Amino acid sequence: MTWNGEELDIDAYLARVGHEGEVKPDFDTLRALHRAHVASIPFENLEMMLGRPVPLDLAALQDKLVRQRRGGYCYEQNLLLAAALERIGFAVTGLGARVRVGASSRRAVTHMLLKVEADGRQWHCDVGFGAEGLLEPIPMGDKDDVRQDVRQGEWRFGIVPEVDGARVLRTEHADGWFDLYEYTLEERLPVDYVVMNHYTSTHPRSSFIRRPVIQRAAPDARRTLVGEHLTVTRPDGTSDERDVSADELSEVLAREFDIELTADDCAELIRAHYAGA
Repeated sequence: MTWNGEELDIDAYLARVGHEGEVKPDFDTLRALHRAHVASIPFENLEMMLGRPVPLDLAALQDKLVRQRRGGYCYEQNLLLAAALERIGFAVTGLGARVRVGASSRRAVTHMLLKVEADGRQWHCDVGFGAEGLLEPIPMGDKDDVRQDVRQGEWRFGIVPEVDGARVLRTEHADGWFDLYEYTLEERLPVDYVVMNHYTSTHPRSSFIRRPVIQRAAPDARRTLVGEHLTVTRPDGTSDERDVSADELSEVLAREFDIELTADDCAELIRAHYAGA
């Protein structure tokens, strides 16, 4: 199997994301698992902030995201989902994207997403983009009809084609459409993500090694903690913002993001990144 689905403890994964009932390779299951995963497992880069590597083997992903009740970033999240979907019987293809959020020039391909086949259609799945990411799969369309426009909860997402054949995933902000990333249907293999992960988790220019980034998407709000700055954004564009002190960091991680750090890890995170907060 491409995604090592046979090695996954599927019962533990389903319990982690809170999914009950039968699972089978159809769209209802795909949609339910996607929504449950996004709701249960937050986006975070804390391993890098704690000075540790980010392994992508399935045993490490299960230990961290499932048993330790931690989160992860795109490769960890989508590799775990790919293994679960493959175990259930879905056809899953890995894809790569160039992130556009905050970009002033065209970036390298460093983001992972999935193409999944269900009920005779191809679906764009991505549980690893953080607060602005999809809540559930979105149709990819075919080569003659790529454009999509869907609502998920209170949020609106779309896919638009570009002249070079790329597709752009975007979300609607209060002031209009906002590009998230561009991608093609070129297949990516697990080894490709190992290379991407090495760059993203170690390169001096990677944004993920500079400061803690914790994010969570929900139907009614998008939560982000970047450094010590906590923001809760609603679909109408209003938001609440405040700084998080070192003393309340552990409580905020648990309450807002459902992240359970050990006492030693929390102390090290505070020492390294929040001592002056």
